[in-house]
Amino acid sequence: MAKEKQNPNYKVIAENRRARRDYAIEDDLECGVILLGSEVKSLRQGQANIAESYAAVEDGELWLVNSYIAPYAQAKTWGHEERRKRKLLVSKREMSKLWNATARKGMTLVPLVFYFNHKGLAKLKIGIAKGKKHHDKRADDAKRDWGRQKARLMREKG
Repeated sequence: MAKEKQNPNYKVIAENRRARRDYAIEDDLECGVILLGSEVKSLRQGQANIAESYAAVEDGELWLVNSYIAPYAQAKTWGHEERRKRKLLVSKREMSKLWNATARKGMTLVPLVFYFNHKGLAKLKIGIAKGKKHHDKRADDAKRDWGRQKARLMREKG
């Protein structure tokens, strides 16, 4: 069989692993990000963090707040601010859906994955989420542990 060629442009930059533990993700959406040149260079080196960040709808625009992109060493004069607000690009229909979810339903917009797509463009996948309570997290942990234990028992029998 022939091996599938992976696209060299596709690369995950940063992932928010705690998002799925702390939030119940109901839907996700891919959106573009407006970046400066030094930010793209830094992202190509994989120096970003979206763990403490969130997305917010303000004045009809979608913004990524508190995301960290490390300064690019070679861009001394034309560098960028590490934790600035970055504008996210979505269609008007998606924007109204996000505004409806956050303003009316009390949902939160959580960044899940920051990556370069197959065309080499920086994209952010955000999740429309509802915060989990402590007992919900414990139930998820118990379910995951039982799944592991069940798989272990099946391996021992068969």
